[in-house]
Amino acid sequence: MQTRCGMITILGRPNVGKSTLLNAILGQKISIVTYKPQTTRHQIQGIKTTGNTQKVFIDTPGLHLNAERALNKYMNKAALGSLVDVDAIVWVVDATRFSKEDEWVEKKLQSEKREHIIIALNKIDCVKDKSTLLPLMQKLGELSDCIIPISAYKRDNLDRLEKEIDALLPESPFYYPEDMTSGRGKDFHLSEMIREKIMLATEKEVPYGVTVEIEKIDTSGKIPFIHALIWVERSGQKQIVIGKKGEQLKTIGALARKEIERWLGNKVCLKLWVKVKAAWSDNPAVMSDFGYV
Repeated sequence: MQTRCGMITILGRPNVGKSTLLNAILGQKISIVTYKPQTTRHQIQGIKTTGNTQKVFIDTPGLHLNAERALNKYMNKAALGSLVDVDAIVWVVDATRFSKEDEWVEKKLQSEKREHIIIALNKIDCVKDKSTLLPLMQKLGELSDCIIPISAYKRDNLDRLEKEIDALLPESPFYYPEDMTSGRGKDFHLSEMIREKIMLATEKEVPYGVTVEIEKIDTSGKIPFIHALIWVERSGQKQIVIGKKGEQLKTIGALARKEIERWLGNKVCLKLWVKVKAAWSDNPAVMSDFGYV
């Protein structure tokens, strides 16, 4: 049986629903999701194999203007780097708001002169006045004649989106085993699940000054013991993450443990520590130590 396989980049500005779309297509949670921008920081591969086709999706950080800090520059590079050697690009646009950042993404795609751009017009279920869509679709049509209205959250019209992608897949052996759904390792997903709970539990600058490192996984006992370090940039952020009498950290740990147990399918023990690494998000050398490479 001749197989088809290809790489598909999911691109867009922050908060348009890229990770929600990937999770919906795969039918499982591969990328963490919050309502806050810059939740996704890395390229994350999600793999879907059905019959003789394998689609390797690349979820990317949101492209944003004014990337001054090292972490922001890293995220933009990670997103733009995903445009190289892929078979299709799915540009996700929020149907409720087309911003200057969207215009910037559009210019980037135009400068790449890439074929096979599919525009996923997301959050269509949130548009009250559907007549506003026509001017937007006319504008987007200047870049691609393949515009598909979808709702990633409600999983509406995703079958049509996948059919368009399938038509672009080249004949090729599968890149990954058929039962594989992520190109990332266990430690990465564990750290991301913990970071998701921190982002949801904290406000202001704290979520953006946090990164998580899996220090050790001890499987010598009946229940796996996961040791994780939460790195922040200032002592004040450390106090916020820990909370009064450690209550905030306990809540984060309990929520993260439940998420991890659902993902692994078994009980775990989770131990969290919080440490300070001053201005880590603006230090490329330290970021590299934390896995931002």
